[in-house]
Amino acid sequence: MSILNILGISLFFFSTFTYGNGVDQKELVVGKELFKESLPFQMGSRYYLLQGLKPDTWYEVKISYPATTPAMFSLQLKRGVSDVGLNRLRKLLNTEKLIFKAEDLDEINRQGGLYVLITVEPEGFVAIPGVQERENILFNIVCDELMLGIPHKAWLVAAFALLCVVVGFSVPRFLPPFLLPRDQDLKRAGQLATEKDS
Repeated sequence: MSILNILGISLFFFSTFTYGNGVDQKELVVGKELFKESLPFQMGSRYYLLQGLKPDTWYEVKISYPATTPAMFSLQLKRGVSDVGLNRLRKLLNTEKLIFKAEDLDEINRQGGLYVLITVEPEGFVAIPGVQERENILFNIVCDELMLGIPHKAWLVAAFALLCVVVGFSVPRFLPPFLLPRDQDLKRAGQLATEKDS
């Protein structure tokens, strides 16, 4: 065997490996979205080991997938792969997300780490008769840190929106008066609109 073959095989086993129960594992780093993840459509499952957690911080794990594929995802938070007790499943209006607080990281690490178990099942039926269902489903998954219940990346959008509002209110003060509408023009436009309605 060549060195490239050995390196390729070892890289495969280190990046994703399978447990005795047939569920594989990957790492999910906080703030880094994994794109085009794939699971078998019939009861596919995968553990994601959460990396980069900070103590006493709230997090949100979200999944997005194509709406053209009728599927039902479930997210479960687990301490260690063998844990069955810590189940904080949250489903809001068919939105797949899980919100949790990382409390004592030393205790969590002693128990084997904090995992998110993702399970997918088909939901609905195939729309076209005689066409076989897909074998795999593609999805994106991300774990984001929350501040006041809002992901950090969303705060940039809020700051930009606030900046637009401030600019919208302050720019008219610096415009020449002939560019601004006068009260008489506004009243006349209102009268014309009421005349057209009647």
